[in-house]
Amino acid sequence: MITTHTRSPSLPRPRAATGLLLLFLAATIGVALPLQAKLTPEQLAKLPPAATGPVDFARDIKPLFEASCIKCHGRGKAKGGFKLDTRETFLKGGESGPVAQAGHSAESYLIELVSGLNPDEVMPVKGSKLTPAQVGLLRAWIDQGSPWDAGVTFAKPPPLNLHPRQPALPEVPGVTHPVDRLLRVYLQQHQLKEARPVEDRVFARRVHLDGVGLPPTPQELDQFAADKRPDKRERLVERLLGDSARFAQHWLSFWNDLLRNDYRGTGYIDGGREQISAWLYAALSTNMPYDRFVAELIHPNAKSAGFTKGIVWRGTVNASQLPPMQAAQNISQVFMGVNLKCASCHDSFINDWALNDAYALANIYADAPLEVFQCDKPTGRKAPVGFLYPELGSIPAGATKAERTQRLAELMTGRENGRLTRTVVNRFWARLLGRGLIEPVDDMEQVAWNPDLLDWLSEDLAGHGYDLKRTLRWILTSRAYQLPAISLDEQKRPDYVFTGPAVRRLSAEQFRDALGTLTGVWYPESARSVSPVVPGVVEAGSPPLPTSVRWIWNDAQAATQARPETLYFHKTFTLDELPASAWAVAAADNSYTLYVNGAKVVSGKEWNAPNLVNLQPHLRKGLNLVAVIAVNHTPDNKPPAADAPVKSGEANPAGFVFSARLEFGARRAAMTIGSDASWAWSRRKADGWEKPGSTLAEAAPAAELGPVSMGPWQLAEALASTAGMSRAHGDVRSSLVAADPLAVALGRPNREQVISTRASAATTLQALELTNGDTLNQVLKEAARKVLAQAPASSPELATQLYRKAIGRPPNARELRAARELLGQPAGQEQVEDLLWSLAMLPEFQLIY
Repeated sequence: MITTHTRSPSLPRPRAATGLLLLFLAATIGVALPLQAKLTPEQLAKLPPAATGPVDFARDIKPLFEASCIKCHGRGKAKGGFKLDTRETFLKGGESGPVAQAGHSAESYLIELVSGLNPDEVMPVKGSKLTPAQVGLLRAWIDQGSPWDAGVTFAKPPPLNLHPRQPALPEVPGVTHPVDRLLRVYLQQHQLKEARPVEDRVFARRVHLDGVGLPPTPQELDQFAADKRPDKRERLVERLLGDSARFAQHWLSFWNDLLRNDYRGTGYIDGGREQISAWLYAALSTNMPYDRFVAELIHPNAKSAGFTKGIVWRGTVNASQLPPMQAAQNISQVFMGVNLKCASCHDSFINDWALNDAYALANIYADAPLEVFQCDKPTGRKAPVGFLYPELGSIPAGATKAERTQRLAELMTGRENGRLTRTVVNRFWARLLGRGLIEPVDDMEQVAWNPDLLDWLSEDLAGHGYDLKRTLRWILTSRAYQLPAISLDEQKRPDYVFTGPAVRRLSAEQFRDALGTLTGVWYPESARSVSPVVPGVVEAGSPPLPTSVRWIWNDAQAATQARPETLYFHKTFTLDELPASAWAVAAADNSYTLYVNGAKVVSGKEWNAPNLVNLQPHLRKGLNLVAVIAVNHTPDNKPPAADAPVKSGEANPAGFVFSARLEFGARRAAMTIGSDASWAWSRRKADGWEKPGSTLAEAAPAAELGPVSMGPWQLAEALASTAGMSRAHGDVRSSLVAADPLAVALGRPNREQVISTRASAATTLQALELTNGDTLNQVLKEAARKVLAQAPASSPELATQLYRKAIGRPPNARELRAARELLGQPAGQEQVEDLLWSLAMLPEFQLIY
């Protein structure tokens, strides 16, 4: 309500000398003098008169302060240095001096400002101005001594949901599941009777889509329905959470949205943004403990640094978008449920966070102390370094950037920070049941509709090694998750009462993957940057790398010392038929680019991050050529100049490794191709050297350095793990590729900002894309060709087969009759396309009930 503006020149002020004399007299004779000049008689005549009768603070004054003042001067904010927390801070005033003289309202600066005597200085700046009657109440209150009820404060309240709390589980006869024990009491308090759980097939489809992002096959549904074991639902949940590859591929989208990670987009072309795809996939595949997951993002290594690096925008950028500020915004929102975006520009009007709070957190990632900008205007002052919740600990101002980020990671993941676990538990509940325990999920300063449930799940997570799958297991096996789905309004009503999970639409990725399950048409290959190294995790059923695969270079001693240089490698082989699949894994120290039959397929620049390569689209019958440019960098990690002499001390390890497996189905055995002495190398190349039929000048056989397990690289496990991903990549999931027009229309974001929830309501754009979009049309065309190539026996049998694959049940009599009429006999290409499209448009296909 009080600003930092100096008083208008039109208002009289004492001359400097007179002011000094008054202060001297006040100090000498003890007279209390106001620091503001008195109003002129003309201005006094314009003041609204003071109200008559006694003024009640709680009834008359407190509502005025709450409506007009505390947005700028309360709840931790002190615009112009003025805080309205208590009577003492009120009377103290701010940078312009005291704002009120108890017993003298006509001489109080506050009354001058709220009366609007000077149009350039009227408070409040925003919102409704005070009426004459309200000004009169304030005058009377000041004249009566400014009484303030004991215990009333406008200070920033203690943070909610910050400190750990372990609620006791109630005793509920016949109920053992912790979630259901807590919810049974909740439902009884709301006088609600718990509904019966959904039947087996509904549950199986729901938990498949939520656990691994794919609908169950008809065979899986039949087996589950036939299972008579009483714990079969718990067993199914356990099996799905244990499927590390499909679990990671599904939950990758959830975390990509939150962590602003994608495969293309703003910043990637010129290095102003870095992916964390490989790191994230590995973390999900191995169920990395959540405290370590968060710590490695906040205090990053080379593979996880892209999150806090942010996006280096090009063109005009305001202060609230600088990379350190992006880091502060993202960390606070994703891990603490705190929105700092408004506070990155000015003291927030939507919560209690101030500009200084945002800059203090941003300074942890700044190379030098940041100057504070308010609404893009420089203030000339530097912000300190600090954590959002100083009660949890501080960050030394003189520490290095690495020390600051390490300390922040310790504060964020410390056992005293209960907000970290509450935030992720709340996000999981919202994801799986359609609405969070706290809404919105990015405002964790709200009260949960069941605080005990939120706190119990959060403490259980922290108390059991921060095992996220354990939390998911508790939710997915609860009776609460298994209740019939209900339709929830898009509006987040404050009087919400839980009665069951919400009906949810498939996400863009779930829809595209369900379409792949129905049609057999998947993406041709995953994003090349998704080449995870997952120590200790080799996909079940994946063959090990052939023992004949070797690290190669031009010198047998290259594993210990090799000159910085660029080498060219060739490997030729002949195919009498094309393989059904052909995946390879490759790595080099320091970098490489690989071509197959003249087409550039992949590049790699991190020797400890092998790349998974899909060769199949580039192979041909007859002669094939794999060509590689491999570079051993200088010790400062720069590519060497052509034909540059080796300087003293520049020798360092160099090597290249490659292993491919070509599958031909049941017709013939698999074919393997690995790097060994059969490869040729040269220091020279000619035009067209990477195309079949070409040769290398002055070529010589490659030197075998040793097996894939050899030092200094020791990559046997990483190479096998990455190669094992080829099994999962046989059906390339939507989460592993950049968004296409269909995915964009269905709500997949561009991930240039944190996305914690996606809109569930259908849009006109989605309707247009689903009816006329070329992406879906091409999928249906290819799917129809596949269906007809299998020579279906009859239209009714085909319709039944497709219905079961699409929605898990056969068509009813009416649906079967319509499908027969649509398909005709025999079914044609367009007719099959139309049936597939109609199935994909069914609510049973697009919704999770």
